[in-house]
Amino acid sequence: MQDSTLRDPFGRRITYLRLSVTDRCDFRCTYCMSEDMVFAPRAQILSLEELYAVADAFIGLGVRRIRVTGGEPLVRKGLTGLLARLGARRELEDLAITSNGSQLAHMAHDLRAAGVTRLNISLDSLQRERFAAFTRRDCLDQVLAGIDAARDAGFQRIKLNTVVQKGRNDDEVEDLVAFAVEHGLDISFIEEMPLGSISSHERKVTLCTSEEVRERVERRFQLLPSSHRTGGPSRYWQVIGSDTQVGFISPHSRNFCGDCNRVRVTAEGKLVLCLGHEGALDLKALIRRHPGDGERLRAALVDALRLKPERHHFDADSQVQVVRFMSTTGG
Repeated sequence: MQDSTLRDPFGRRITYLRLSVTDRCDFRCTYCMSEDMVFAPRAQILSLEELYAVADAFIGLGVRRIRVTGGEPLVRKGLTGLLARLGARRELEDLAITSNGSQLAHMAHDLRAAGVTRLNISLDSLQRERFAAFTRRDCLDQVLAGIDAARDAGFQRIKLNTVVQKGRNDDEVEDLVAFAVEHGLDISFIEEMPLGSISSHERKVTLCTSEEVRERVERRFQLLPSSHRTGGPSRYWQVIGSDTQVGFISPHSRNFCGDCNRVRVTAEGKLVLCLGHEGALDLKALIRRHPGDGERLRAALVDALRLKPERHHFDADSQVQVVRFMSTTGG
């Protein structure tokens, strides 16, 4: 098969896979999961070999960027072995990880050695009590130590991800950009997505649009539109006088589906074609029924892409459209 075969019905070429390796996490972020989250039995989670088989099939169909996600991917035992196998694939242009940073202090150098090229680290507050309220864990110092360790390991592009909520952390936007500038990091501000039922806040009340966030940033910093791209949905602005890029991910206020180039595979082996839709293909059943049959798996992926929807329709004022939590899907 040629790499051009992995296209959806709207002509969009799929070159980016977000691969979840676990639904487990050592935090309980309020917008991501419930406090009493029930995780999938381990037998339902793809093995490391099965995860590699999925990645291999996608690489064979032209995927050139893979982001490993969770849950918190760094709590998955044996992960560095999988990363080393992926990092050795010359076809890949980018092998990245999204992490909460809790394990980076002792893993950053191993990740770099395995071939990971970029890190995204979630950081919603620089205030200890507020951080603990967001994550339900008092671990801010642990995350900050992880960021330092990642810088020490030599990662060139480390990006912070911040979910901004009115009345909860929107007053920290400028401080977070200042932190990024001081430490030579990039940062993306994200409008909260309506995934999973939550009780900690009312999304239509706390929704803070990217435009509102950018206005806050520009109270202290000068921004210049940037051509910087990472393959994801962020639109970037350069902080004048620094190397820091400020990104905005706007699933509500600025639909970015027109140039979508990605799909997700959950830790349970479900191929999710769009975050805003419930439909998914069970790759695990296929892999376990036909182990080692990469050709069959690639054919199934090509067929599945014909069902990829044109766009999502997130609405903060409506009921939850997608019942699965973000931690279940993979960030």
